[in-house]
Amino acid sequence: MKEKEKYIRIGTLLYKVVQRPLISGDYIEEKILWSYETLRQDYGKNNLPEIEKYNGFCIIPDHVNYQQVHGTYLNQYEPINHIPCQGKFPYIRSFLSHIFDEQVELGLDYLQILYTQPTQMLPILLLVSNERNTGKTTFLRFLKMIFGKNATFNTNEDFRSQFNADWAHRLLVLVDELLLNKMEDTEKIKNLSTAGDYKIEAKGKDRR
Repeated sequence: MKEKEKYIRIGTLLYKVVQRPLISGDYIEEKILWSYETLRQDYGKNNLPEIEKYNGFCIIPDHVNYQQVHGTYLNQYEPINHIPCQGKFPYIRSFLSHIFDEQVELGLDYLQILYTQPTQMLPILLLVSNERNTGKTTFLRFLKMIFGKNATFNTNEDFRSQFNADWAHRLLVLVDELLLNKMEDTEKIKNLSTAGDYKIEAKGKDRR
């Protein structure tokens, strides 16, 4: 298995690229911090594997002409593992008609812009219903299936935390049940969707 193991260096930090198994039976690629000492223990100091080197991470969303490497930077935006094709989609169209009702064309436009122009600013999409079991959660899971690791689920606590490195670079932040009881919460989410620039902060690291 050692010849299949992959290591990359981002700046001065070493990462091992691994495939973490999921309960569904699938695998998800992750980059975990590694040490040169462990690398030497595994391979011997005279038999180290090839290490791809990059100056840092960048975030360049694209689904049509995706590039993993931009110059000397590694793209943190993840590729989508499926390719769209022309054809009928009666079940999905029926589901979207149920979700958006008479505004289904706006819903289709929203999804198309997300896919073809992921850097285009879009309004925050709110699904509101007095009834339960209307398909709101299923719609969020549907978006997650389309955009993969570029979409993530958040809670109220995630928005209030000062650390946002795990979700600030995602295309979609999905919230199933959102309770905003403070004006500052509302303003923060509004700023997230309209700001031209936003700082990412991880615990123990400088903001960038």
